[in-house]
Formats: sequence, structure tokens, C-alpha cells
Amino acid sequence: MKAAILKAPGGLEQIDIVDMADPGQPGPGEIRVRIHASSLNFHDLLVANGGIPTADMRVLMSDGAGVVEAVGAGVDEFRPGDHVVSCFFPQWAAGPAKTPVGNFSATPGDGVDGMACEFVVRSAAAFTHAPKGWSHAEAATITTAGLTAWRALVGDGAIKPGDVVLTLGTGGVSIAALQIARQCGAHVIITSSSDEKLARARELGAEYLINYRTHENWAEQVLAITAGKGADHVIELGGPGTLAQSIEAVRVGGHISLIGVLTGVAGEVPTATLMRKQVRLQGLIVGSRQQQQDYVAALEASDSRPVIERTYALEQLAEAFAHQSSGSHFGKICVAW
Repeated sequence: MKAAILKAPGGLEQIDIVDMADPGQPGPGEIRVRIHASSLNFHDLLVANGGIPTADMRVLMSDGAGVVEAVGAGVDEFRPGDHVVSCFFPQWAAGPAKTPVGNFSATPGDGVDGMACEFVVRSAAAFTHAPKGWSHAEAATITTAGLTAWRALVGDGAIKPGDVVLTLGTGGVSIAALQIARQCGAHVIITSSSDEKLARARELGAEYLINYRTHENWAEQVLAITAGKGADHVIELGGPGTLAQSIEAVRVGGHISLIGVLTGVAGEVPTATLMRKQVRLQGLIVGSRQQQQDYVAALEASDSRPVIERTYALEQLAEAFAHQSSGSHFGKICVAW
């Protein structure tokens, strides 16, 4: 079967398309899935460019969507022909995060082989049903970006109608958060360095737009928009370079979801302000299988679809990562085969 692998850690030039042995038929508790699509995330990029070390010849990509071809003994949840989407933490069934999800040892495309291949045989718990009527590329956006936004706002944030959500940037997580927030009846403030991207975000329902290059102290803009109160929820994707302003921009007793590290992995935190405002700062990485099932159910009950800027062929995976690295995309980048 065809697969996209990382021959050796350290750069996009190490990505290669190879022929691998077919994984065969599923054993007890397993399913065989014909994978048709994946989507790119910052975590995948870090693996591909050597930012996160992994094994040589690792099959890439955490997200995978496809069709069940066969089920093993004892599998009742799926049957051949079902459309499914993978789980980022296949060992995390439900409940709060615990030790088994404290690292990426079981995450596809990192600790174990990923979804950038034609067929996989995995535990049935490594997948959920995909939303009915969605394309495989659309479904592939759920595993990492979509579920992260869902957990941040619904699972951890307990979002409610009338809340104000501030989300940073216009990548996959941020745009999913915008869509989820609007479905929940919340108001959305979004930031970007591009007026063109901000205009596109307005079309998706963002009510307040901030160009952070024009307004470097964008927290002041958030406070002005909210009459000094601040945002109820902040989708914090920048990391140390933006966290201080996010703390300024959130309301007293508000909630910040610390999701991204686009500006680095270490930096100063204004702890006095954090304490004074009694802010809940929640670090999170994706979510559980149960949360993914809840998210899929919510998607099926709405008319929302993910925003996919471009879909590449599997053979163009390195090119797709280069596009992602440029930061010029809006929403998700996918690969399909």
C-alpha cells in the first residue's frame, strides 16, 4: 500500500511516498479502515520538520478519515461501509485527562504510525463515526483542530448564549472555534494580521475584527469592544508571545484555553494580573473519544461545515506543509487520496 513517511527526522525534504505491506485483516476488537483523507495541524508540522522527534520511517499524520472495510470479533459499534474519523488519543475514552494522555506515545503520526496511508488496522476505539453526509476531507478536520475548539469552548468553557469569545488568528482551531461559538449563540472577536482574512471571518459570523499589526496592543481593543469587561473565553493559540495580552483581554473570572505555542514554548507570565482577575488558565491538547462523539453529534444537528482552503494529493504532502508553514492559509489544509 502507498504511505507518506518521514525517512529521518529533521525536515520536509525527508518526506517520501513509499510502498508498505498491507496491514491485513482485523483481529478481535479491531477494524480495518480504507483511509481517504487527512488534515494538517501544527503538531503534524512539528513532527515533519523535526520539531518533535519521532522514529525513522514514521508514517505521518494524526488525522484520518475513511471507510470501514472489515471488523474483527467483538466489534459491534462499526460495520463495513461506515464512514469513520480517527481519534488523536485513542487510549482516552472519556473523563478528565490523566497520565496516559500526558504525552504523544499513542498518538498517530507521532508515537505510532499515522494515517497518511491507504489502509490501517486499529482498535475500534481509535475511531468514531464521521458526521453523516460529510466528505472524507471535511471529516478529517475533526480529529485535532475541530475537537480542540469544541473541548475548549463546550467541554472546559461551558459556553452559553451571549458570551463573548476572543480567538486568535484564522487557522483551523480558530475558525472552528468561531463556528462553534456562533452555533452556541456567543459573540466572536477575532484577530489577524490580514484585513482580507478578517473580512472572510466576518462572513462566517465574527462580529468584531482586530488587525493585530494595526493595533499592537490588541487587548485594549477587546476591552473597548466589551465596554471594559473583557472576553468571557479566550482561545489562546500564540503562546508566550500573546498570553500576557490574552490575560489583559479576558474578563474577571474568565477562561483562557491555552492551546498553541506558535510564538515559542517558554516565556514570562504576568502572574499578578492572572491572580487579580481570578482567571482560569486551562492548558489542553485535543480531547477524549467521548468528546469527539459529542462534537460529531452537534455537527450533525447543525448546518456547519469546516472551512478547507485547499486539498492536496498525498504525493504533495511536503508542498502542503510548506503552504502551512507560510501562515497564509485560512482554515484547514487537507490531503486526500
